[in-house]
Amino acid sequence: MREHGSDERMLVILPTFNEAGSLAATVSRLRAAAPTAEVLIIDDASPDGTGAIADALAAADPLLRVQHRPGKLGLGTAYVQGFRAALAGGYRYVVEMDSDGSHLPEQLPDLLAAARAGAGLVMGSRWIAGGRISGWPWHRRWISRTGTRVARLALRSRLHDITSGFRVIDARWLSRVDLARIGSHGYGFQVELAWTLERMGCPIAEVPITFVERRIGRSKMSLGIVLEALARVLTWGWQLRFAPSRLPRPVRPAAADETPAP
Repeated sequence: MREHGSDERMLVILPTFNEAGSLAATVSRLRAAAPTAEVLIIDDASPDGTGAIADALAAADPLLRVQHRPGKLGLGTAYVQGFRAALAGGYRYVVEMDSDGSHLPEQLPDLLAAARAGAGLVMGSRWIAGGRISGWPWHRRWISRTGTRVARLALRSRLHDITSGFRVIDARWLSRVDLARIGSHGYGFQVELAWTLERMGCPIAEVPITFVERRIGRSKMSLGIVLEALARVLTWGWQLRFAPSRLPRPVRPAAADETPAP
Protein backbone atom coordinates (compact mmCIF):
# COMPACT_ATOMS: atom_id res chain seq x y z
CA MET A 1 0.00 0.00 0.00
CA ARG A 2 1.48 3.34 -0.93
CA GLU A 3 1.97 6.03 1.69
CA HIS A 4 -0.55 8.84 2.10
CA GLY A 5 -0.61 12.08 4.01
CA SER A 6 -1.92 12.71 7.50
CA ASP A 7 -5.23 13.86 6.04
CA GLU A 8 -5.92 10.20 5.19
CA ARG A 9 -5.24 8.70 8.63
CA MET A 10 -7.05 5.41 9.08
CA LEU A 11 -8.29 3.74 12.26
CA VAL A 12 -9.05 0.01 12.20
CA ILE A 13 -11.48 -1.00 14.95
CA LEU A 14 -11.20 -4.58 16.20
CA PRO A 15 -13.87 -5.58 18.74
CA THR A 16 -12.79 -8.68 20.67
CA PHE A 17 -14.33 -11.26 22.93
CA ASN A 18 -12.45 -14.52 23.49
CA GLU A 19 -10.10 -14.14 20.52
CA ALA A 20 -6.88 -15.17 22.29
CA GLY A 21 -6.10 -17.74 19.61
CA SER A 22 -6.47 -15.45 16.61
CA LEU A 23 -5.87 -11.82 17.60
CA ALA A 24 -2.07 -11.71 17.31
CA ALA A 25 -2.08 -13.31 13.85
CA THR A 26 -4.81 -10.95 12.64
CA VAL A 27 -2.90 -7.89 13.84
CA SER A 28 0.32 -9.17 12.27
CA ARG A 29 -1.35 -9.65 8.90
CA LEU A 30 -3.09 -6.29 9.19
CA ARG A 31 0.21 -4.58 9.92
CA ALA A 32 1.75 -6.20 6.81
CA ALA A 33 -1.19 -5.18 4.60
CA ALA A 34 -1.55 -1.64 5.99
CA PRO A 35 1.70 -0.59 7.71
CA THR A 36 0.55 2.93 8.57
CA ALA A 37 -2.93 2.02 9.81
CA GLU A 38 -3.69 2.77 13.43
CA VAL A 39 -5.53 0.05 15.33
CA LEU A 40 -7.98 0.23 18.21
CA ILE A 41 -8.80 -3.03 19.97
CA ILE A 42 -11.94 -2.90 22.12
CA ASP A 43 -12.09 -5.90 24.42
CA ASP A 44 -15.17 -6.89 26.38
CA ALA A 45 -13.37 -8.40 29.40
CA SER A 46 -12.63 -11.63 27.57
CA PRO A 47 -12.20 -14.44 30.12
CA ASP A 48 -9.68 -16.23 27.88
CA GLY A 49 -7.00 -13.55 28.27
CA THR A 50 -7.56 -11.68 24.99
CA GLY A 51 -7.23 -8.37 26.82
CA ALA A 52 -3.76 -9.22 28.10
CA ILE A 53 -2.67 -10.25 24.61
CA ALA A 54 -4.00 -6.98 23.25
CA ASP A 55 -2.03 -5.05 25.88
CA ALA A 56 1.15 -6.90 24.93
CA LEU A 57 0.58 -6.07 21.26
CA ALA A 58 0.03 -2.41 22.14
CA ALA A 59 3.24 -2.31 24.16
CA ALA A 60 5.17 -3.41 21.07
CA ASP A 61 3.32 -1.31 18.50
CA PRO A 62 3.00 2.48 18.87
CA LEU A 63 0.16 2.52 16.31
CA LEU A 64 -2.02 0.16 18.37
CA ARG A 65 -4.00 0.89 21.50
CA VAL A 66 -6.55 -0.95 23.60
CA GLN A 67 -9.76 -0.03 25.37
CA HIS A 68 -11.07 -2.45 28.01
CA ARG A 69 -14.76 -2.68 28.81
CA PRO A 70 -16.26 -4.23 31.97
CA GLY A 71 -18.15 -7.03 30.25
CA LYS A 72 -19.73 -8.33 27.06
CA LEU A 73 -21.68 -5.27 25.92
CA GLY A 74 -22.29 -6.18 22.28
CA LEU A 75 -20.74 -5.67 18.87
CA GLY A 76 -22.78 -2.56 18.07
CA THR A 77 -21.81 -0.67 21.22
CA ALA A 78 -18.14 -1.57 20.65
CA TYR A 79 -18.21 -0.08 17.17
CA VAL A 80 -20.04 3.04 18.33
CA GLN A 81 -17.37 3.50 20.99
CA GLY A 82 -14.69 3.07 18.34
CA PHE A 83 -16.46 5.48 15.97
CA ARG A 84 -16.53 8.15 18.66
CA ALA A 85 -12.81 7.67 19.22
CA ALA A 86 -12.15 7.92 15.48
CA LEU A 87 -14.17 11.11 15.09
CA ALA A 88 -12.56 12.69 18.14
CA GLY A 89 -9.13 11.73 16.82
CA GLY A 90 -9.62 13.33 13.42
CA TYR A 91 -9.22 10.18 11.32
CA ARG A 92 -10.29 10.27 7.67
CA TYR A 93 -11.14 6.59 7.28
CA VAL A 94 -12.66 4.18 9.79
CA VAL A 95 -12.43 0.42 9.24
CA GLU A 96 -14.66 -2.31 10.62
CA MET A 97 -13.06 -5.75 10.59
CA ASP A 98 -13.41 -9.02 12.50
CA SER A 99 -10.50 -10.02 14.71
CA ASP A 100 -10.91 -13.77 14.15
CA GLY A 101 -9.33 -13.97 10.68
CA SER A 102 -12.61 -14.27 8.78
CA HIS A 103 -11.90 -11.00 7.00
CA LEU A 104 -8.64 -11.10 5.10
CA PRO A 105 -6.48 -8.08 6.00
CA GLU A 106 -4.78 -8.50 2.63
CA GLN A 107 -8.00 -7.31 0.98
CA LEU A 108 -8.20 -4.07 2.98
CA PRO A 109 -6.23 -2.11 0.32
CA ASP A 110 -8.96 -2.95 -2.22
CA LEU A 111 -11.65 -1.49 0.03
CA LEU A 112 -9.54 1.54 0.84
CA ALA A 113 -8.97 2.22 -2.86
CA ALA A 114 -12.74 2.42 -3.38
CA ALA A 115 -13.02 4.87 -0.47
CA ARG A 116 -10.29 7.04 -1.93
CA ALA A 117 -12.16 6.97 -5.23
CA GLY A 118 -15.13 8.69 -3.58
CA ALA A 119 -17.28 6.11 -1.79
CA GLY A 120 -18.47 7.21 1.65
CA LEU A 121 -19.09 3.58 2.62
CA VAL A 122 -17.23 0.63 1.14
CA MET A 123 -18.56 -2.82 1.94
CA GLY A 124 -16.70 -6.06 1.45
CA SER A 125 -19.32 -8.19 -0.27
CA ARG A 126 -19.65 -11.95 -0.41
CA TRP A 127 -22.68 -11.89 -2.67
CA ILE A 128 -21.45 -10.08 -5.77
CA ALA A 129 -19.35 -11.29 -8.69
CA GLY A 130 -15.92 -12.22 -7.38
CA GLY A 131 -17.06 -12.62 -3.78
CA ARG A 132 -16.86 -16.01 -2.11
CA ILE A 133 -17.13 -17.86 1.19
CA SER A 134 -14.67 -20.52 2.28
CA GLY A 135 -15.51 -23.16 4.88
CA TRP A 136 -19.21 -22.56 5.47
CA PRO A 137 -21.70 -25.46 5.38
CA TRP A 138 -24.75 -25.06 3.18
CA HIS A 139 -27.06 -24.07 6.05
CA ARG A 140 -24.82 -21.14 7.06
CA ARG A 141 -24.82 -19.94 3.45
CA TRP A 142 -28.60 -20.30 3.30
CA ILE A 143 -29.14 -18.32 6.53
CA SER A 144 -26.83 -15.52 5.42
CA ARG A 145 -28.19 -15.31 1.89
CA THR A 146 -31.81 -15.46 3.05
CA GLY A 147 -31.23 -12.83 5.73
CA THR A 148 -29.70 -10.51 3.16
CA ARG A 149 -32.62 -10.99 0.78
CA VAL A 150 -35.17 -10.34 3.54
CA ALA A 151 -33.35 -7.15 4.56
CA ARG A 152 -33.08 -5.92 0.96
CA LEU A 153 -36.80 -6.48 0.41
CA ALA A 154 -37.99 -5.10 3.75
CA LEU A 155 -35.79 -2.01 3.65
CA ARG A 156 -35.93 -1.42 -0.12
CA SER A 157 -32.17 -1.48 -0.08
CA ARG A 158 -29.93 -1.90 -3.12
CA LEU A 159 -27.05 -3.36 -1.13
CA HIS A 160 -26.13 -6.95 -1.96
CA ASP A 161 -24.43 -7.79 1.36
CA ILE A 162 -25.96 -5.44 3.90
CA THR A 163 -24.87 -7.66 6.82
CA SER A 164 -21.18 -7.59 5.87
CA GLY A 165 -18.89 -6.54 8.70
CA PHE A 166 -15.80 -5.70 6.61
CA ARG A 167 -16.10 -2.00 5.80
CA VAL A 168 -14.30 1.28 5.24
CA ILE A 169 -16.25 4.42 6.16
CA ASP A 170 -15.29 7.97 5.28
CA ALA A 171 -15.40 9.90 8.57
CA ARG A 172 -16.98 12.88 6.80
CA TRP A 173 -20.09 10.74 6.33
CA LEU A 174 -19.82 8.93 9.65
CA SER A 175 -19.76 12.28 11.43
CA ARG A 176 -23.27 12.98 10.14
CA VAL A 177 -24.76 9.80 11.63
CA ASP A 178 -26.59 10.24 14.92
CA LEU A 179 -24.75 7.47 16.75
CA ALA A 180 -26.92 7.92 19.83
CA ARG A 181 -29.88 6.64 17.79
CA ILE A 182 -28.21 3.44 16.61
CA GLY A 183 -30.09 0.93 18.73
CA SER A 184 -28.85 -2.49 17.61
CA HIS A 185 -26.34 -4.23 19.86
CA GLY A 186 -25.69 -7.42 17.90
CA TYR A 187 -25.13 -8.10 14.22
CA GLY A 188 -28.24 -6.10 13.35
CA PHE A 189 -25.97 -3.12 13.94
CA GLN A 190 -24.33 -3.73 10.56
CA VAL A 191 -27.70 -3.59 8.80
CA GLU A 192 -28.78 -0.48 10.71
CA LEU A 193 -25.61 1.48 10.00
CA ALA A 194 -25.46 0.60 6.29
CA TRP A 195 -29.15 1.37 5.81
CA THR A 196 -28.78 4.64 7.71
CA LEU A 197 -25.98 5.76 5.38
CA GLU A 198 -27.91 4.56 2.34
CA ARG A 199 -30.95 6.62 3.34
CA MET A 200 -28.72 9.65 3.79
CA GLY A 201 -27.60 9.43 0.17
CA CYS A 202 -24.08 8.32 1.01
CA PRO A 203 -22.21 6.99 -2.05
CA ILE A 204 -21.71 3.27 -1.43
CA ALA A 205 -19.42 0.80 -3.16
CA GLU A 206 -19.38 -2.97 -2.76
CA VAL A 207 -16.05 -4.71 -3.32
CA PRO A 208 -15.83 -8.50 -3.63
CA ILE A 209 -14.11 -10.27 -0.76
CA THR A 210 -13.36 -13.80 0.35
CA PHE A 211 -14.90 -14.60 3.73
CA VAL A 212 -13.07 -17.42 5.52
CA GLU A 213 -14.69 -19.42 8.29
CA ARG A 214 -12.73 -19.00 11.51
CA ARG A 215 -10.31 -21.80 12.35
CA ILE A 216 -9.79 -20.97 16.04
CA GLY A 217 -12.42 -20.27 18.67
CA ARG A 218 -16.18 -20.22 18.39
CA SER A 219 -18.51 -18.04 16.38
CA LYS A 220 -20.43 -15.39 18.36
CA MET A 221 -23.51 -15.88 16.18
CA SER A 222 -26.51 -17.21 18.08
CA LEU A 223 -30.25 -17.66 17.56
CA GLY A 224 -30.91 -14.66 19.79
CA ILE A 225 -28.68 -12.42 17.69
CA VAL A 226 -30.37 -13.59 14.48
CA LEU A 227 -33.84 -13.01 15.92
CA GLU A 228 -32.89 -9.53 17.18
CA ALA A 229 -31.70 -8.54 13.73
CA LEU A 230 -34.77 -10.04 12.02
CA ALA A 231 -37.18 -8.30 14.39
CA ARG A 232 -35.54 -4.93 13.84
CA VAL A 233 -35.45 -5.32 10.05
CA LEU A 234 -39.14 -6.25 9.90
CA THR A 235 -40.05 -3.37 12.23
CA TRP A 236 -38.13 -0.87 10.11
CA GLY A 237 -39.71 -2.29 6.96
CA TRP A 238 -43.21 -1.84 8.43
CA GLN A 239 -42.41 1.72 9.53
CA LEU A 240 -40.95 2.51 6.11
CA ARG A 241 -44.24 1.61 4.45
CA PHE A 242 -46.87 2.57 7.01
CA ALA A 243 -45.35 4.94 9.58
CA PRO A 244 -42.31 6.69 8.09
CA SER A 245 -42.45 9.41 10.73
CA ARG A 246 -41.56 6.78 13.33
CA LEU A 247 -38.31 5.79 11.64
CA PRO A 248 -35.19 6.88 13.53
CA ARG A 249 -33.72 10.11 12.19
CA PRO A 250 -30.55 9.09 10.35
CA VAL A 251 -28.75 12.42 10.61
CA ARG A 252 -27.57 14.08 13.80
CA PRO A 253 -28.35 17.78 14.31
CA ALA A 254 -25.66 19.89 12.63
CA ALA A 255 -23.82 22.69 14.36
CA ALA A 256 -24.44 26.16 12.99
CA ASP A 257 -20.89 26.48 11.60
CA GLU A 258 -20.62 22.93 10.30
CA THR A 259 -19.97 22.18 6.65
CA PRO A 260 -21.95 19.13 5.44
CA ALA A 261 -20.08 16.16 4.03
CA PRO A 262 -19.90 16.03 0.23
